[in-house]
Amino acid sequence: MAKTMKLTLNIWRQKGGTDPGRFERHELSDVSEHMSFLEMLDVLNEKLLAEGKDPVAFDHDCREGICGMCGMVINGRPHGPQEATTTCQLHMRQFHDGDEITIEPWRATAFPVIKDLVVNRGAFDRIIQAGGYISVRTGAARDANEIPVPKPDADLAMDAAQCIGCGACVAACPNASANLFVAAKLAHLSLLPQGQPERYDRVRKMVAQMDAEGFGHCTNHYECMAACPKEIDVEFIAKMNRDMLKAMVGERDEVASRKK
Repeated sequence: MAKTMKLTLNIWRQKGGTDPGRFERHELSDVSEHMSFLEMLDVLNEKLLAEGKDPVAFDHDCREGICGMCGMVINGRPHGPQEATTTCQLHMRQFHDGDEITIEPWRATAFPVIKDLVVNRGAFDRIIQAGGYISVRTGAARDANEIPVPKPDADLAMDAAQCIGCGACVAACPNASANLFVAAKLAHLSLLPQGQPERYDRVRKMVAQMDAEGFGHCTNHYECMAACPKEIDVEFIAKMNRDMLKAMVGERDEVASRKK
């Protein structure tokens, strides 16, 4: 038989970006240990609606740990206490009867609050749009096995491609840096042959857009890697920095050659 528990929830409520916001306290009883965290919030919202109150707004979509929509800070940790887990995959058995849980949105200037626990992560989309594509003519799609890719490179590219763009790295970083996200998106292209034609132009554009969006700089706290639900490694940041340095040197040499 499933265990049930009584919980106290301190949830951030904010009508919009200009509203100062506040914490709101709610009591829930008979919460099953088998519920996911989002299912528990569904129960709370049903209760609020039955009382004629405004439900808590929160992001969700696939509820399978794929889409990256379900970001929220739970007791000070992005996605909650369980490592390598998105909020939608977090189950209430990670908590205990009588626990008090504080739930907040991502806290970053580049992620303005839309309502309650929902933030605007459009900055991530604009970073990808700035350089995360191939603009040269590539012709018709080819069979995957026509282009030889060393297995270590393929495995590393797949590790980087696991990034779901949830923003936990930004929420965990004391500087609100997006370096881990940008580095992962750059790496999964730069490690493959298809990503080589615009490799250094792409890193320049995406890093410039990241800075323009107002994200902070990386100071090697490694909180991003600890919070990442897909365990993206900070080694990708080092790879991005190396590519950025090469891009800057190449740009300098190109400018110098024009002056001759």
